[in-house]
Amino acid sequence: MSRFFSSKYSALEPYVPGEQPSGMSEYVKLNTNESPFPPSAAAKEYALSSTRALNLYSDPDSVELTRTIAETYGVERNMVLATNGSDEILNFAFMAFTDIYNPALFADITYGFYPVFADLNGSRTEIVPLRDDFTLSVDDYIGRKGTVFIANPNAPTGISLPLSEIERLVASDPDRVVVIDEAYVDFGGESAVGLTKKYDNILVCQTFSKSRSFAGGRLGYGIGSEALISDLNTVKYSTNPYNINSMTSAMGIGILKDGEYTATNCRTIMENRDYTVKALKAMGFRVLPSSANFIFVSSDKIDGGEYYRKLKEKKILVRHFDKPRISSWCRVSIGRRDQMEAFLKATEEILKEKV
Repeated sequence: MSRFFSSKYSALEPYVPGEQPSGMSEYVKLNTNESPFPPSAAAKEYALSSTRALNLYSDPDSVELTRTIAETYGVERNMVLATNGSDEILNFAFMAFTDIYNPALFADITYGFYPVFADLNGSRTEIVPLRDDFTLSVDDYIGRKGTVFIANPNAPTGISLPLSEIERLVASDPDRVVVIDEAYVDFGGESAVGLTKKYDNILVCQTFSKSRSFAGGRLGYGIGSEALISDLNTVKYSTNPYNINSMTSAMGIGILKDGEYTATNCRTIMENRDYTVKALKAMGFRVLPSSANFIFVSSDKIDGGEYYRKLKEKKILVRHFDKPRISSWCRVSIGRRDQMEAFLKATEEILKEKV
């Protein structure tokens, strides 16, 4: 830290992304929840034919992209804001709807960027612990003041809430915003987008990084009432008006126009998830019920940190977290069947070495 760094950020603990080691092709990469499949050929062809001249600024309103998102979900275009990844829409929500007087409420075990966004924006936080079985109970949020942030399905657990529980939470207090982060919803969860047409205090955030095979494009979006989106646009136009580049926008439209390709990939990942869970349970692992493109696993036979290190030695990357409640667990992204077979083979070898 230099002597010039502002004191207001001196205690900031930045988010730590999943590791991206050099020589990545040597590894089976199951640590950052990316799709193992590339964007479709049809999406890429559309993007190549539709990109604006790159000597000109991109469309600050992302009109065609937001119109296509709106059509995909059956909402009005003024209910959609496209952003540079879903992280940007989440940061905008912390900026717009939280402060020292209106705290951010979120779980103790959830997406690691929430406390970073809160600290970055000087917002007060109230941490709401998950239950002992790692489930989230909306009853723990009802009656408390502040803006609620819920990842559904949750990360890193993969456990999802039914839509009825999300609606119960939103309806319980119309005078606060509930932000539902649906980065993984396409792998078996229930989307709350439909609630945005019924309630004006819910913001749903999604991303192209997981199910839509476009993590490198950094494209996300939020869907909410016209008034909420107007608030978020005020923040956007006060920070980065041209937040979506022309090539990314065109690719996003192409991806949405080839929705069947995305749906097919999601089905394949869910099948591979079920296959992997069954094999791990046969080896004695505990696996939480997942509606995401990853699973959360632990074993009495090996510590989570050691399991992560042993897998890395065998060129398999998974994610391990040091938080006390989950230090014995690892998060494993679901990839192609051959990648999961390599992971399972390495796991079998590691367990035999422990005997």
